[in-house]
Amino acid sequence: MSLDQVRSIADAVLYEGYLLYPYRASSNKNRSRWQFGVLGPPNATAASFGEQPGMETQCLLAPHVGPAAVTVHLRFLQLQVREVRSLGADGVETPVDQLTVDGVPVLSWDEAVEREVVLAALPLGEPTDTVHAVPGGEDSEPVTDARGAVVGRIVRRRLPLAVRIRTDAVVDDGYVRLSVAVRNEHPDPAASKDAAIRASLIGAHLLLRAHDAGFVSLLEPPAGAVGAAGRCRQSRCWPVLAGPKGTTDILLGAPIILYDYPEVAEQSPGALFDSTEIDEILTLRVMTMTEAEKAEARATDPRAREIIDRCDGMSPAGLQQLHGLLRDPHRPRPAAPVEPAPDVRDVEPAAFDTSGAPWWDPAADASVRPGSDAVVIDGVRVAKDSLVRVHPSRRADAQDLFFAGQVARVTAVLSDVDGGTHVALVLVDDPASDLHDWYGRYFYFAPDELTPLTVQETARHREENRS
Repeated sequence: MSLDQVRSIADAVLYEGYLLYPYRASSNKNRSRWQFGVLGPPNATAASFGEQPGMETQCLLAPHVGPAAVTVHLRFLQLQVREVRSLGADGVETPVDQLTVDGVPVLSWDEAVEREVVLAALPLGEPTDTVHAVPGGEDSEPVTDARGAVVGRIVRRRLPLAVRIRTDAVVDDGYVRLSVAVRNEHPDPAASKDAAIRASLIGAHLLLRAHDAGFVSLLEPPAGAVGAAGRCRQSRCWPVLAGPKGTTDILLGAPIILYDYPEVAEQSPGALFDSTEIDEILTLRVMTMTEAEKAEARATDPRAREIIDRCDGMSPAGLQQLHGLLRDPHRPRPAAPVEPAPDVRDVEPAAFDTSGAPWWDPAADASVRPGSDAVVIDGVRVAKDSLVRVHPSRRADAQDLFFAGQVARVTAVLSDVDGGTHVALVLVDDPASDLHDWYGRYFYFAPDELTPLTVQETARHREENRS
């Protein structure tokens, strides 16, 4: 298959965190970008807060007939400093944070340039160790006003980088365990945060393509590969199968953990870059920005301008397309079309199954009645209004420590889609328990974290509450 079919997912990794809402250079959030896949310079000082210089992934391949090989694509961003200079009456250029030309701001900012290093068709039986130079450079362009007069200049600068890529392969239980290690080899020291990020590889990730071999899932390995898969080690790079489901010739090594065959949400119209958020929320937030804020965002970066323009021009139908939907998780889905520049977090938004009631609605399953369902704990039937003593064991919440030994009233017994049982509770001694009932705010525990009160204990507690 073509590698272009998985580049949309890889681009989501590459640009995650490139810009953060509200997409303005003056925002404090946008002074701490580049969250994922940063390989810092090895000679950075502690004061520079530089990231570790290396990452490594190990994956499994099942060789086919013939000599197996793999092509390695290392992709990352190289930081580019965009410095705006104002031209004075004396002809001297002065660096400025902002230059306003005919009422439009032009801002200094850190951009990034896409880079890709390709090692083609490396035989699996031959280890490799190569260093690759990434050129720096400086470009400039004049800034002119509406009359054509030069009022300033934009200067873009990039530091030269060097990156080492090592590959090795060993046979393990009939499979080939391939190791790919990447290390930033920038030679100069970096004593500040700005110096460190300018000498870093940003959003670094791997795309591997197998020739006469197939990659093996490490999440769901076949029975014969379980042991070998368990011996694979990862360092800041997680390998998953990529491309159409069922194919095994492409692997994505990402700085975040993904499932096999990650997909782009068909509802996502374009990149928003801001991790942990979703398209609809961010789009609505952009629409609430003032015209001055939007102008600053547009001046911050061309990609920010694309976001603002896309959100401003979105139709009611486009907004509706972004709205949260819920699919039946048990029904197979058709493959989603590939969209450019998605957000990884939006790989699979929920969507309604319009063929009937959603799976979580009790109407979809007459046997599900959280208000009357029960679970047997220590031989005792526990249902709504039963009293239990709480013994948290999972430490799912910091508050669990304070619930230990407390008596609680059961408000519902629920089941999840994986067959698990959860008991909803309110604490008997909580003065706000009635309020929690009113707006449905409960604590949830597993049955093995609860002990039913005896008949005598239950009667005593109910009598104390009446008095």
